[in-house]
Amino acid sequence: MALRVVLRVLAVSLAAGCGRGADRTAPAVRLEPLASAQLALATPLSRAAPQRALDRVTLDGAYHALAPTPVDGKPRVYARALRAWIFAQPSLGAERLGYLRAGSSSPTTARPVPGEGCPGGFYPVEPEGFVCVGPTATLDARDPVVRLSAPHPADFGRKLPFIYGTVRNPGPIYARLPPALELAAAEPDLKERMPAWLSAGGEIGAAYGQELWLGGAGTLVDPALAWAARQSDPAPDLLLHGGIVRLTETGTDAGSELVVGKMRPKVGYSFLTTELFEGRRYGLATDLSVLPTDRLRPIRGSDFHGVEIGRDVKLPFAFVRREGAHFWRFVRQGKRLEDDGEAPFRAAIALTGKRQFFHGRLHNETTDGRWLSDQDASRIDPARRMPAWGKNGERWLDVNLTKQTLVAYDGERPVFATLVSSGEAGLDDADKTTATKRGIFRIHTKHVSTTMSSDEVGEDFELRDVPYVQYFEQGYALHGAYWHDRFGTPKSHGCLNLSPEDARRLFFFTEPALPPGWHGVMKALTGTVVFIHA
Repeated sequence: MALRVVLRVLAVSLAAGCGRGADRTAPAVRLEPLASAQLALATPLSRAAPQRALDRVTLDGAYHALAPTPVDGKPRVYARALRAWIFAQPSLGAERLGYLRAGSSSPTTARPVPGEGCPGGFYPVEPEGFVCVGPTATLDARDPVVRLSAPHPADFGRKLPFIYGTVRNPGPIYARLPPALELAAAEPDLKERMPAWLSAGGEIGAAYGQELWLGGAGTLVDPALAWAARQSDPAPDLLLHGGIVRLTETGTDAGSELVVGKMRPKVGYSFLTTELFEGRRYGLATDLSVLPTDRLRPIRGSDFHGVEIGRDVKLPFAFVRREGAHFWRFVRQGKRLEDDGEAPFRAAIALTGKRQFFHGRLHNETTDGRWLSDQDASRIDPARRMPAWGKNGERWLDVNLTKQTLVAYDGERPVFATLVSSGEAGLDDADKTTATKRGIFRIHTKHVSTTMSSDEVGEDFELRDVPYVQYFEQGYALHGAYWHDRFGTPKSHGCLNLSPEDARRLFFFTEPALPPGWHGVMKALTGTVVFIHA
């Protein structure tokens, strides 16, 4: 039974989507879906403390950086593809534990261990597992992919792990930084288009959010001045002369061509870094392609995030989840409610616990004596009955689809609460609509980031490197949403959308824990429980 459960989980562990039919990258062998309660509770856990040493981001948002990788000359194995798989045993047929991504690395041994199916040899990685050296991994720190990727790892110290932008004006995708003559051939209208972009107002021009392309570091050079002076940053030689073209999950596509594709409208891209070259800013995408940022809209991402229970607010409280909601004061003379001002959107409002109906609507009393309609705010209370996994000391997530809320528990203690966006079909049948599936699940696969298609995220565009993805059942996942700011309202195609900051905090709160250097981790049966109900 346990083996069948593991196989079923791994068959969906690479799902890059939300909801039914979203498992598009799973192995060809299709296994029947597993009952949610069976997956969640197949193996009871003993009372054991979670791996808190790996909580690099805590629920208050603080980032606890690991010590820098020592430059000690000892062997390391480096990823040189989008996924360098980590196997439980030195065999390509062994269970996959997770993967490294281009540029990331792990300490290893000077010699490979005996194994099957890998001509370059299997090398152990920390804290467990083996990587096959070959097209997706190397021992050479001077490998071109490693040299371009390694200086720009995912940044867990900010709400989004990479720099993001969505295509506004489609244009060429380059294999390297294009010098003037080649640029003129690839974009013959650039001399007219750049001045128009530089002078445009609103979110379509150079006045909007250009500092976001720096990823929080450095000082922005005015785009107009940079263009006039044809200013350049010191660029890596590999970006000037190319040769890599683009990364794939199985290695690289090498070639000599300059233009390797064309952007599609509204597609979301992520970037490791950006560079000024001959007056124009270019982004180095996570697949090592090069895109001019003036053709994209930089992404800021929602600033909303949840609250720590006991520190920021005490139970009971309510999130205001409707814009334009109002406080009301009860006037005993006349027995009526009187408008007492607007309630701040998405604020956490302390409550007394008292409830009362006024004019047929349930209201909650605030600690300052006012009333807040239950239709405008989502009340957060402790769990009515503590489940076994809570009593057992496990961390778990309680998701209420009616209220659009998530409460994180550490054992029996509620520690964090926030608003989510669940499936846009509300409480309909998840097997037939875009509703979020209800039940008891365990998180089994986590990605720092992964790509989702338009159908999968409920938008009309593809999204690269969706941040902090945590799969708990087939194609259903919790993940950050950098493309909208409607948390508290159903919007997705079945996944649970979180604000980028909430996704970051919860990613490091849950199990399985992501080992240092890994980009994805997979572990059946023992992950954090996700309890989803109406």
